[in-house]
Amino acid sequence: MTTSMIRRRPSSMLSSATSRLSPFDRLFNDEVLRPFRMFEEMAEALNERGWAPAVDIRETEEAYEVLADLPGFDKKNVDITLENNVLTLRGERTWEGDEEKQVYRRIERAYGEFTRSFSLPTQVEAEKVEAKFTDGVLTITIPKAEESKPRRITVK
Repeated sequence: MTTSMIRRRPSSMLSSATSRLSPFDRLFNDEVLRPFRMFEEMAEALNERGWAPAVDIRETEEAYEVLADLPGFDKKNVDITLENNVLTLRGERTWEGDEEKQVYRRIERAYGEFTRSFSLPTQVEAEKVEAKFTDGVLTITIPKAEESKPRRITVK
């Protein structure tokens, strides 16, 4: 199954031939269902752009930690680079279904490639970056460079 086939959505259940509707039903269709259509259009636009995993970034005095939700991923399908203080995550979730043998009523999980990039606010020690993948969560620990760590200055 190609990515375009996966991303294609069935015709909206909200849209229908309005020529058979009464004036009240047409008004209901136009006014009440409009927000749902707008939401559906936004979801389709997002689906066309692709997808990206949810990410949390936290900071301690010693390091930055990036946590990315990648359920169902294999660590070999994730690529992490750090260049010029920009951390980039790339990966791909591949379709494992067989469209000829299986009938899907709904496909909500996103498939295909993603890329996320984050500029780090301070200098880091690139050679000491560590990444681990546990229970579908990728955790990247990026130690801060000594010159960027806060220092306590005593007053004389």
